[in-house]
Amino acid sequence: MASKQPFTDSDTADEAVRATCDDASTCKRFATSKGYWTDLYVQYFVRQIGERKAPEINRGYYGRVRGMNLLIDAFLKKTQCDCQVVNLGAGLDTTFWRLKDENIMPKKFFEVDFPMIVARKIHHIKTKPPLSKPLIETHSTDSLLLDGHSLDSDRYCIIGADLRDLPALEEKLKKFQINPELPTLFLSECVLVYMTSEQSSKLVNWVADTFPTTMFINYEQKERFLSAGWESVNALDMMTVYSVLPREDVTRIERLEFLDERELLQQLLQHYCICWAVKDKLSLGEASI
Repeated sequence: MASKQPFTDSDTADEAVRATCDDASTCKRFATSKGYWTDLYVQYFVRQIGERKAPEINRGYYGRVRGMNLLIDAFLKKTQCDCQVVNLGAGLDTTFWRLKDENIMPKKFFEVDFPMIVARKIHHIKTKPPLSKPLIETHSTDSLLLDGHSLDSDRYCIIGADLRDLPALEEKLKKFQINPELPTLFLSECVLVYMTSEQSSKLVNWVADTFPTTMFINYEQKERFLSAGWESVNALDMMTVYSVLPREDVTRIERLEFLDERELLQQLLQHYCICWAVKDKLSLGEASI
């Protein structure tokens, strides 16, 4: 959860960005192994628990995951699941499987990431029945649309694409039947920070221009949304998010490991924020933590 540098177009920089997928997934795997939250599916993407992570890192990921999930679930409740979700830079994220288990799936869940990462995720899905079975159960035909860098079913779609190439991204999303008129939730967990300001602004503007009823949850920053056509923008630093999570659960996870330096945790959480921006043509009302 250290500070990141924006990437350039170089292969070396892109490889460094792709490596953050493994870093985040490994941290989440370790935190769930300690009992911070339940994720039944991360084990199929990250087999080894890996080396021990510091308690403040585990609590930071706990706050990040719980905060993002609260906003996701609030949007699904507002729309009564008559919506779609687009996870940008999804990596090995398991949100789709959680929503399936909790019976709060959107009409369709899209994931986008570098083709190399998507190919790895598709391999895991194809070879591990606990991952593939939920896709098959929510699909209307016997076979899924599948190639090396995309997988499409009725309720889940994963696409290999570069977020800096908006025409190609839009073309692929259209190919897999994204519906701009449907309320749409965009997720971006530590993605925009790796793009140049121009690249990320173009992406944020494209979302605002294309989807009249939409929410964009961004685990990073607030400023870029204010001048991009969004009707409202909110942000909470992670220390504030941590303080408003259910006390009973926070008390539970704080008993899991001794924290020697609480000030270090506070500094870490204050460095990050969850931001959500909204356009609400259908007047659904704003989802919030």
